[in-house]
Amino acid sequence: MTPEAAIHLIRQALMTAFLVSAPLLAIGFLVGIVVSLVQVVTSMQDAAFNAIPRLGAFLAGFLLLMPWMLSYMSSYTQALLGDFSRYAR
Repeated sequence: MTPEAAIHLIRQALMTAFLVSAPLLAIGFLVGIVVSLVQVVTSMQDAAFNAIPRLGAFLAGFLLLMPWMLSYMSSYTQALLGDFSRYAR
């Protein structure tokens, strides 16, 4: 395998990991900001009040996005394993 091919594989793997994880990270970030704003407005400083909505939104987002994430990851895996003979040299 040439160094260019290795760099290409690593770049594809990192881009796939980023694209699959970015929506869930964005959901957690946005819910965290909204909950923090509500805490500031209501002067409520409870740690559970911040964690529970974020976990719930993360779980809901995961369940909604799971079909897309699985199809994206399986297409990446099929493309990687389909060209395996090219990388095995």
